[in-house]
Amino acid sequence: MDLIIADMIPASRIHYPIIFARLLGAIVFGGLIGFEREARDRPAGFRTHILISLAAALFAIISIEAVHMPGFADDEQVRIDPLRVIEAVTAGVAFLAAGMIVFARGRVHWLTTGTGMWLSGAIGLAMGFGYWPIAFFTTLAAICVLFAFGKLEHRFGYNSARRADRDKEQ
Repeated sequence: MDLIIADMIPASRIHYPIIFARLLGAIVFGGLIGFEREARDRPAGFRTHILISLAAALFAIISIEAVHMPGFADDEQVRIDPLRVIEAVTAGVAFLAAGMIVFARGRVHWLTTGTGMWLSGAIGLAMGFGYWPIAFFTTLAAICVLFAFGKLEHRFGYNSARRADRDKEQ
């Protein structure tokens, strides 16, 4: 029984409270971006952005832990490259984001939502690798771009949907 318990809670390079804090940070930061998308009634909103950020953080944490696994540390034949995790997360989230983007009637829809998903994945990676300040600043920057600049676009009529409607009228 002790072996099973030891296997369920293995020794970790990163202490478990830090891992959980990083995962919670990914939830909060991804949720902030998702909240803005949800408030604008976009198809990928609060929960989607949280899950993307959380998954990316988990992949980053697993890659750090895998590099230091006892079975891999001594073997010259086994090499674990954390950069491949970043590439895989980037490609996977880009695939999800591309699925959000729709081209209909000569216009592109939900491009910003797709890029928000991609950014949530990057923020999740930053959290998973423990770069709290980078993840925090990026989240603030994203909210400014999405919310504040979105309000400016709306106020001054620089929204692409409005431009397309004006072009039809002329």
